[in-house]
Amino acid sequence: MDVAPERLTRWLENFASRHDGYTAEGLTITGTDGATAELSPPPGAPAVADLIELAAVAAEPRRVGLLLARKGAVAVGVANGVKLIASKVDTHYVQGRTAAGGWSQQRFARRRDNQAKAAAADGTAIAARILLPEARTLTALVTGGDRTAVDAVLAVPQLAALKPLRHDRFLDVPEPRKTVLEDAIAQARAILVLVREPVG
Repeated sequence: MDVAPERLTRWLENFASRHDGYTAEGLTITGTDGATAELSPPPGAPAVADLIELAAVAAEPRRVGLLLARKGAVAVGVANGVKLIASKVDTHYVQGRTAAGGWSQQRFARRRDNQAKAAAADGTAIAARILLPEARTLTALVTGGDRTAVDAVLAVPQLAALKPLRHDRFLDVPEPRKTVLEDAIAQARAILVLVREPVG
């Protein structure tokens, strides 16, 4: 689950209430009933040793790049803390699958492939325009949508400077739009919590 930095203290209090208190070791907490929660810093945050450090660094504003892509749509932005300071959204028509067989099906498949390639090329151009000038100031690049579409956008050598910034966290988002990009900021700055309930 995602926990906003501002809600971390409250979330820990609720965990303690549900599990009759807890003990903490590093970024893992263990409830008295055996439940555990592993917390991970937000993308771009430095490594931390304990929950106190996590709370401090998670709340600090960071400049994060966002790249959301699905077949035929891409949204690229730069967030400074909770604010989107630069962005561009683009959509392309990519034909869906057809039930036709034979030559027609092959022709539609080629057309669909060409449309997807054109969309990826446009996505690459947008990423270059929005993200490359900011690359040195970004603490992380957070991606989301469809992995194949994102990988296609980032595959070109022109965007090589962005690859070391790409964070492991991958956002599950609908077709990229401006509002989706704005909503993704909250996910990109959230603390990731993996909760395991006690067995039995």
